[in-house]
Amino acid sequence: MVTPLQFEAEAERELDEAAQRYEEQRPGLGKRFLHEIESTAEQIRRFPGAGAPIKHVPADLGARHAPVKGFPYHVVYLSTPNAIRVLAVAPHAL
Repeated sequence: MVTPLQFEAEAERELDEAAQRYEEQRPGLGKRFLHEIESTAEQIRRFPGAGAPIKHVPADLGARHAPVKGFPYHVVYLSTPNAIRVLAVAPHAL
């Protein structure tokens, strides 16, 4: 069974803003960013335990992050019994 992946509203907003900034920098770059986010999300969905724990967050909370290939961003998520919740699309400084 595939665990559903749900973006929190704040993560959606961060994703949209970052994609828009990249698209303004260079046409097509925002689309490439979104593609890499989708690839990262699929990896998280398939292997939720593979992401690195987040520094300074208690390990028992289970918050993790996964890098976005080719961009200085991470997808921050929390794996729950019913879903993987994407909490943020954040710059590298975690």
